[in-house]
Amino acid sequence: MEEDGFKPGRIQRLEDCFEGRLEHYYEHDQDAVWRMLTEPQSLAQWLAGGTIELRIGGAVRIDFEDSGRKIDSTVLALEPRRLLEYSWSNGDEPKRPMRWELTPVKDGTRITLTVSVPLDEDVAKACAGFEGHLEMLATALEGVPVKFPLDLYLKARSAYQAMVPK
Repeated sequence: MEEDGFKPGRIQRLEDCFEGRLEHYYEHDQDAVWRMLTEPQSLAQWLAGGTIELRIGGAVRIDFEDSGRKIDSTVLALEPRRLLEYSWSNGDEPKRPMRWELTPVKDGTRITLTVSVPLDEDVAKACAGFEGHLEMLATALEGVPVKFPLDLYLKARSAYQAMVPK
């Protein structure tokens, strides 16, 4: 772990995409973390406004108003309280699967977020953005409103750029 407490995940190059894998620990039980990932009022506190129909094939609609990015996707995998997967794509855009895995651990929950991006896209930017949102999730779980942590994003983007496989 680095001195400032930020520990980047890892990036690997697969045949047709880059895959980022980020892990974070939260001192909250699995049910509380699951609600933050799936309930509209909770999503808006740390990710963006939207809804997720919790069934395979269910609609995923998330609107990042500040950046103009919209997710209009479907649930690809679902195991309540443990696993949620959908693409963070819209319409005819390339698929960008993101997989949220929750694991109960002593005194809390570990989230493993696996995000895939096409080889011609900036995986460092994607991973850094999700680092920011995972930090926002930590504060939202504490009931504290927070803005997107730009300093963390910039630090994370630099760290991830250095590890992108060629």
